[in-house]
Amino acid sequence: MKLTFTTKLGLVIILSFFFVGLLAPWLSPYDPKGTDIASRFSPPSSTHWLGQDKLGGDMYSKLLYGAKISLTVAVTATMISLLIGLILGSTAGYFGGILDECLMRLVDILLAFPGLLLVFALAAFLKPSLYNVVLIFSLVGWTGFARVSRAQVLVEKEKEFVQAIRSLGASHIHILIRHIWPNILSPLIVQASFAMGGIIIGESSLSFLGIGVPPDHPSWGNMLFLAKQSAFQPTFVALFPGLAIMTTVLGFNFLGDGLRDAWDPKLKNSR
Repeated sequence: MKLTFTTKLGLVIILSFFFVGLLAPWLSPYDPKGTDIASRFSPPSSTHWLGQDKLGGDMYSKLLYGAKISLTVAVTATMISLLIGLILGSTAGYFGGILDECLMRLVDILLAFPGLLLVFALAAFLKPSLYNVVLIFSLVGWTGFARVSRAQVLVEKEKEFVQAIRSLGASHIHILIRHIWPNILSPLIVQASFAMGGIIIGESSLSFLGIGVPPDHPSWGNMLFLAKQSAFQPTFVALFPGLAIMTTVLGFNFLGDGLRDAWDPKLKNSR
């Protein structure tokens, strides 16, 4: 599989943020929850590379830990959504009948609501916490994976090799897991890369509104939430977390677009 420059760039961006997030406890020079009111809004310097926020917290340290929180939410929620959507969607597509109708009508009902609005509605009823944010995006995000899984399984189950395996007496679970799922993972991985970028934006939006990750957690959304509370503030307080969100989402979009082109011969030949 040949990757384009933008795909490689997206992969480098994502891996860089993963590296930063994993090593945040060792790369961070200060406690991300620390405060120093006397030095609040101090500009970038040799001691505080990205300056200090409204509470005097070190922006650089908070940015590192923010990467850890945002990527943890994005990866965990996407993997849970993918697993739920894969199981339900492939089951509906493989067996069909009333099961397919019920599951797909449930998907249609959930998709009738704007995704971000549904996320906000669920967040308003739950206590702000990292686990609840993951739960919310998992409950909302599985529908897209279910539709893709169902569509792919409807094609795969009619192929000759599946019919041959079925005639040999293989169980339905064996056919799905060993022979159909490996052939439908490519579009799901592409969708997952785009979903992670959307979840990062969604998590930041919830935290910015005060209904996502608790305020004492140094997430990028909480950094923006803290920045908006002051009418007169230096630009860097909101600039750095905003750039971090934009760059990470751009990296996931680059990667997803590249993987889609590489795994879809029809799309690649049409360009």
